[in-house]
Amino acid sequence: MKILLAIDGSPYTKKMLAYLTTHEELMAGTHEYTALTVQTPLPPRARAALGKAVVDQYYAEQGEKVLGPVDKYLKRHGINFTTAVKVGPAGETIAKVAETGGFDLIMMGTQGHGALGKLVMGSVSTQVLASCQVPVLLVR
Repeated sequence: MKILLAIDGSPYTKKMLAYLTTHEELMAGTHEYTALTVQTPLPPRARAALGKAVVDQYYAEQGEKVLGPVDKYLKRHGINFTTAVKVGPAGETIAKVAETGGFDLIMMGTQGHGALGKLVMGSVSTQVLASCQVPVLLVR
């Protein structure tokens, strides 16, 4: 099974990773894991002023800040995985990567806002659920 781990570096990500490592059915040696973090795009004027090389370096550094601790945690638990850093709207980007990459499952942490919170603030998990056909396991 190909499992996409949506990572944002929050405490909810940590709970999702803890859930992963404590459930044997998710830890089968035959599973393939990809840890994905999505960076918010810089404003167009900032990108134009800084130049492509600086902007790309910024996104890479921000991605590493999020994925660095995840890398240590997953390796400590014997999980082999690949990483990916994408830029764009988080919910849409996660859904697109999951569908185009042929993933069987998306795992992500969620804050668990109620209906009113989702209405007012939106929710990455809600966007993922609405945007793709890949099953999503939300860990709260």
